[in-house]
Amino acid sequence: MLKFVDRKAEQSRLQKALNREIAVFAVVYGRRRCGKSRLLKQVLHNNDIYFMADQSEAVQQRALLAGVIGNSIDGFGNVIYPDWSSFFENLNARLTTKITLCIDEFPYLVKNSPEIPALLQKLMENKDALKFNLVICGSSQQLMHGLVFDSAAPLFGRADEIMKINPMQVAYIQEVLNCSANEAIEEYSVWGGIPRYWELRLTEKTLFEALEYHLLTSQGILYDEPMRLFLDDMRDTVHSFTILSLVAAGCNRLSEIAARLEKPATHLSAPLEKLLMLGYIRREIPFGENPKNSKKSLYKIADPFLHFYFKYVVPNRSLIETAQSQVVSSKIASRFNEYVAEMWENLCRSAVPYLKINGIQFNTASRWWGNPKKGVEIEIDVLALSADEKYLLVGECKWNEKQYDNHKLTKELEEKAALLPFAEKKTIIPALFMKNSIKTNTENVYLAEDILFSFKQ
Repeated sequence: MLKFVDRKAEQSRLQKALNREIAVFAVVYGRRRCGKSRLLKQVLHNNDIYFMADQSEAVQQRALLAGVIGNSIDGFGNVIYPDWSSFFENLNARLTTKITLCIDEFPYLVKNSPEIPALLQKLMENKDALKFNLVICGSSQQLMHGLVFDSAAPLFGRADEIMKINPMQVAYIQEVLNCSANEAIEEYSVWGGIPRYWELRLTEKTLFEALEYHLLTSQGILYDEPMRLFLDDMRDTVHSFTILSLVAAGCNRLSEIAARLEKPATHLSAPLEKLLMLGYIRREIPFGENPKNSKKSLYKIADPFLHFYFKYVVPNRSLIETAQSQVVSSKIASRFNEYVAEMWENLCRSAVPYLKINGIQFNTASRWWGNPKKGVEIEIDVLALSADEKYLLVGECKWNEKQYDNHKLTKELEEKAALLPFAEKKTIIPALFMKNSIKTNTENVYLAEDILFSFKQ
């Protein structure tokens, strides 16, 4: 089993909530395979009850849960409960000490027992008499939103804790895989922050062996993973699959996506918003522009695993289906540095708020591209404004084996920054984010180990 790492804040918060004197209702949700179940098991005590719901009929679900509870309460599983109301009433009556009842994949339970949310609402209205905490958990972000965040839903406003479990930070993949900092960046660029994927990676000796075994074969456990993710949250999985395929192929503007789909751009608002909400894509605009009226929006795949999948697996399905995984693997290897370079840029931008560059605290970083003056087109990988708005960070990202002249790169950065209209009256702070470099005292140079360390602070 994968060792438990990170999640200290989530673990502490859940434990604090469940240790309150009065009964607590907690909601945990997030993308499939993010480690929600492992986190819950980490905070539950021996006398607590964990139950994984499935899609069977309500009478079978009650029997299964009663059997689990029967391991702690003698005879509880020997009773046939006609409905959920009598089930929870008997549970509360039989308890002599406060426990926690955790129902994982809660939406499955509600699917065949739609009365449960209203029943739980009544239980939560009388917490003083309740002898158990209730934790519900689900991988379907859409269904969990509907159950808890919809103002018309019975459980709206009832939760004492609502916790979204996001993918893990890049820093912890190095600890789990026991690899170098550069290798951690490359591994993360493929598997992202999903612990289950890290666990699968550990079954093989090398990154590419793991790719060939789990992803680049039609029998691979991850070969159809995106479709399984989409089934959790989307009615039209084909539409989402197509949009992500187009974005991965370089259709990054709304107009380009609409043209390829032969649909009006207005018809794409809802599916794009859904993909944005789920964290599968992100909208990128140049630094300093207003998100509401910018005409330079680009859509990119936000999740590293999905990015890799739609960039390399989808276009090569014919080769994979005919057992030519090594051909696909060779194609990937030939351009792998180029692929990781894009992921490296994203990680460097994300790390900026955690890096005190020259002792200065900077806000969230983004990219900038455009024409600062006629006939001149430039792009800057990293731009961020200091918290006091006196300093402007400008950064260049490089991910290849070449040894660069850092002084020359820094000089070029400063020249680019001088052209930016929003750089006036700001002190320019240049920084280089490199795969390979010799650090000196004259330039701000950050390597993979610096980026990994920043996320652990």
